[in-house]
Amino acid sequence: MAAGGALCGSREGSAGLWNWNQTWYTNTPRFTWCFERTVVVWIPCAYLWICFPFYYLYLRHKTKGYIRMSHIFKAKMVLGFILVILCFSNVFFVLWEISQGIPRAPVFFISPAVVGITMILAVFLTQAERMMGIQSSGILLIYWLLSFMAAVVMFSSKVQQALEGGFLEDHFRHVTTYLYVSLVLGELVLFCLVDQPPFFSKAVNSPNQCPEASTSFLSKITYWWFSGLVWKGCQRSLKVDDLWPVRKEDSSEEIVAWAERVWKKCHSRTQQKVGSATFKKGQKSETGIAEAEETEVLLQSEHSQSRPLLKAFWSMFGTYFLLSTVCLVICDVFLFSIPKLLSLFLEFIEDQEAPSWHGYFYAFTMFLLACLQTLFEQRYMYMCLVLGLRLKTAVTGLVYRKILVMSSASRKAATVGEIVNLVSVDVQKLMDLIIYFNGTWLAPIRIIICFVFLWQLLGPSALTSIAVFLFLLPLNFMITKKRSQFQETQMKHKDERAKLTNAILSDIKVIKLYGWEKIFTEKVLGIRKQELQALKRSQILFSASLASFHSSTFLIAFVMFAVYTLVDNTHVLDAQKAFVSLTLINILNSAHSFLPFSINAAVQAKVSLKRLAAFLNLEELNPESSSRNTSDCVQASITIRNGTFCWSKETSPCLRRIDLTVPQGSLLAVVGQVGAGKSSLLSALLGELEKTDGCMIMKDTAAYVPQQAWIQNASVEDNILFGKEMNETWFNRVIDACALQPDLESFPAGRKSEIGEKGINISGGQKQRVNLARAVYQKASIYLLDDPLSAVDAHVGQHIFEHVLGPKGLLKDKTRVLVTHTINILPQVDNIVFLVDGTISEIGSYQELLQRNGAFAEFLHSHITAEEQAGTGFPALGDTKGTSTSRSRLLQEKLFSDNSVKSSALGRETIPASQDSTTAAATKGKLMKEEKTQHGRVNTSIYAAYLKATGLPLCVYTILLFTCQQAVSFSRGYWLSMWTDDPVHNRTQQHTELRVGVFGALGVIQALGRFASTAAVLLGGVLASHKLFLQLLRNVARSPMVFFEQTPIGNLLNRFSREMDAIDSVIPDKLKSLLGFLFNLLEIYLVIIVATPRAAMAIVPLTVLYAAFQHFYVITSCQLRRIEAASRSPIYSHISETFQGSSVIRAHKAQERFLLKSNFLVDENQRICFPGAVADRWLATNLEFLSNGIVLFSALFAAMGRTHLSPGTAGFSVSYALQMPSPTKPCCHC
Repeated sequence: MAAGGALCGSREGSAGLWNWNQTWYTNTPRFTWCFERTVVVWIPCAYLWICFPFYYLYLRHKTKGYIRMSHIFKAKMVLGFILVILCFSNVFFVLWEISQGIPRAPVFFISPAVVGITMILAVFLTQAERMMGIQSSGILLIYWLLSFMAAVVMFSSKVQQALEGGFLEDHFRHVTTYLYVSLVLGELVLFCLVDQPPFFSKAVNSPNQCPEASTSFLSKITYWWFSGLVWKGCQRSLKVDDLWPVRKEDSSEEIVAWAERVWKKCHSRTQQKVGSATFKKGQKSETGIAEAEETEVLLQSEHSQSRPLLKAFWSMFGTYFLLSTVCLVICDVFLFSIPKLLSLFLEFIEDQEAPSWHGYFYAFTMFLLACLQTLFEQRYMYMCLVLGLRLKTAVTGLVYRKILVMSSASRKAATVGEIVNLVSVDVQKLMDLIIYFNGTWLAPIRIIICFVFLWQLLGPSALTSIAVFLFLLPLNFMITKKRSQFQETQMKHKDERAKLTNAILSDIKVIKLYGWEKIFTEKVLGIRKQELQALKRSQILFSASLASFHSSTFLIAFVMFAVYTLVDNTHVLDAQKAFVSLTLINILNSAHSFLPFSINAAVQAKVSLKRLAAFLNLEELNPESSSRNTSDCVQASITIRNGTFCWSKETSPCLRRIDLTVPQGSLLAVVGQVGAGKSSLLSALLGELEKTDGCMIMKDTAAYVPQQAWIQNASVEDNILFGKEMNETWFNRVIDACALQPDLESFPAGRKSEIGEKGINISGGQKQRVNLARAVYQKASIYLLDDPLSAVDAHVGQHIFEHVLGPKGLLKDKTRVLVTHTINILPQVDNIVFLVDGTISEIGSYQELLQRNGAFAEFLHSHITAEEQAGTGFPALGDTKGTSTSRSRLLQEKLFSDNSVKSSALGRETIPASQDSTTAAATKGKLMKEEKTQHGRVNTSIYAAYLKATGLPLCVYTILLFTCQQAVSFSRGYWLSMWTDDPVHNRTQQHTELRVGVFGALGVIQALGRFASTAAVLLGGVLASHKLFLQLLRNVARSPMVFFEQTPIGNLLNRFSREMDAIDSVIPDKLKSLLGFLFNLLEIYLVIIVATPRAAMAIVPLTVLYAAFQHFYVITSCQLRRIEAASRSPIYSHISETFQGSSVIRAHKAQERFLLKSNFLVDENQRICFPGAVADRWLATNLEFLSNGIVLFSALFAAMGRTHLSPGTAGFSVSYALQMPSPTKPCCHC
């Protein structure tokens, strides 16, 4: 008060800085003149000056290009300069008054000077934002909003003063105040608008850009910029092209490159401390056979391998995560402010002499705080989800790049399934941790704060809630432990079923050939029966756990209220204590449930991080194992001097003392017994093996044809081109030389015909010839061919040798290293290398080796003898036209000949006659059918089919159970409100024991009803799951072979695993949540309408809006989820293809192209995931705003009717409104 008097002067500030009687205890509240001139005016200034250094650093760091001087910017600057002039005119006017002998307090000079200087800062920031490309400013918008609120306070004061006749006494300050308010309002409106896009910004100027970058600050924080896509999704079916490209800061190009740099930096620092990690490859069964388990874990080395990876992720995303944490902390501040306001509001209802505006003030403040809580909560969720998507991009990129550099030993340590799990399951665990991690430290703080508030309300009785926790803790622990056992059993049977299903689908041709469908179907159903039995028991325990959790609120309240009222008769349970305690108990209960989720997420993420770190630490190929020399001074194409090679550093050498020189343009044949090291020699030439001694030089480019043909799921043309440009003449020559022309003529779309996954729809010979054609088309200098003639017919092999490999073939001028078992071509090669146990036994021409009569001659003689005994009539060595193919080989090639059934499978799709020939050919060539996605909302028939599978009697029984338990819940709340309204006689309430008993009985009945209703839904889900799985299995088993040829196995496995799991667990859980939400909502509406009937006028339109938002969201969100699900499979397929063909990719130096494709596929997936995440935030924000509106109207109507409304009824109404459920609210937040 003394400081206020010194600053404001004794005359004007006679009321001091603050006066409760003038501001609070009155029907016409107003601030003191001194408070208006100081605190109110200075709050916006203090805010801007505090934000300035941080915001300016941000602007300097985030340059997006500059914005031209638009009309909006010019208007902002003009109004800003006028405001500066206006403020300093007040300063000069005060100086003039003092010069005229008129005494003025210091505040007359200080306040306008401070405001004027702050206005200059605001103008400077406006210009800085334009130069940095900021189209809409949140910092300045909040500043102008605070300034406008301060101006309104001064404006109302001046208007009141003018009405009292004070306008003529100080007309200058009246006029300047009115002008100031108008100008600040103008600035506020201008800062709500969006300026034009900046120049020199690729992100902003690109077509179909994400509207978030060019929308206003208000639209950003409420996610209204997403409404355009929601509306588009309701009008028509969404396609990928309708979605925005990935933002540059979220793209694989940026994220993965950043992740690689940071990971290498962190990894190099700890490389000496971190040992090599290996996968734990299965566990030994009783028979001693190692079985590879799907849930394998990585072995942790002596030093933690995950630490450098965690450091890398933290250095990349730590700052952004901390910002999201700040949002969550602020959200919790508002969360705990609401119970305090509710307490004050109920105190107002009870105090009939309190001014009426207090109630309206509390109602609007509760609404404002609830809205701010919503905004900060949803911003936290949005930031966590964006961070999760970036983390997913980084992990997928690191894993994919690792695949391309894995050594042969590492490839044995990791399977495709394990790698796919890393980028799907383990990444999801890390994404979950981002959301849940803050619960590990924030949930205990919430619990402590709740106990403190409850102690303030009920005293030592609040400690009884600890006893309830201690009672429920072992109960929930036992339920959880028993349920985890059932879940483990269920997962075991699920794994068995998945393996058997995979085996059936992989060998479906054999099964159908022998008619074994029924046998295998019964075997699958037997495993499924055991799986559902475990699931049923698990769901019953889950129902008990949920009933325990939801009843804990009642139990804590019951015990605290009973102890509080029965221990001392003078303890009166009024509305303030009862309903504020219930609100706090709900927060306490949510925090208590949040903590286990957080701990579980942290534990699972730690395991996933170890698995990921161990994979990234696997041994890589040594680039020094092979050196490429492009200089002409090196005469030989391949030179190896005293080379010793091994598959890994821990194993013994597989190739020893290799000395080999291959002249340019020569054909070298590598022969030997099985296991002699022929394929290892080619792998050594490719740099796939670890070189322990010697040196090796290869000149120019190389092409590689592996023994196991590697085929991509693409057209024949794309498989052969392999990223090269089309040269029609050369392409046709390659096709003819590789004997593929008859095959192409038999294919429906010719060269455009699609080859299925792993070449499922072509024969082994066709695979190998496509494999060979791909290598030949590359026009490399060196060709490494690993027995390419083994899978083809004899005459086809002879054709390929003559036209491709031989002295007159397409590769006659190229250096060729040919591993072969076809001995009749050996006389035509330039040199032969004979390997024995990883060493070169002999080397020379065919005639030279025969003359030596050494190991090669002996091998040749034994081979000829074996062929003769087989009755094939092996030709003379000089007869190059003969064949060495056995009857079994001939039979195999007959079955899978060039015009076989497999090739014709490409054209089994019928094409309508109305289509033109080009379209028909293209459609025929498309073998694999794309996964069809439904559009719009889920069809009603789908729901009807699910409910039919559940059973109509069970559905009716479930609805009745939910209705009864919700009616009991309403009765319990209404009984509590009646209890709090009991009159107090001699400082005691009557019938306390009866109130406590009935309250407890109603709570127990509700708990039993909740258990029964939840169990009915979940067990109904098990019944429906059984019937739907049976139908799915029978339909698939009875499908014709063409269905399996046209449908990728991954799609079918997805139906039997992921989507069946959704029917088992996810759909019943969602249905349970939906029914609980609807009945809870109806109960809250009933409570509000019973307490304040006039609230129905507000509830009806808000409910209509509620339903409208849900309707729009469901249509768009369903489409986004379907598109996203379809976009995941190509990522996993590409990873699988790359892993299997990594040696070919490296040999052809195609890593960059495959990396770009991986980036593209990941970005396409993220392009769909991002709108899906924003859609959830859009719905949650809008629905919670509507819920906050219901709180506002219930409090307003309670304040209006407080003369005839008891405190208990008002508390019953408002506290239930504060519990408005949100179907999108995550379980992780209170």
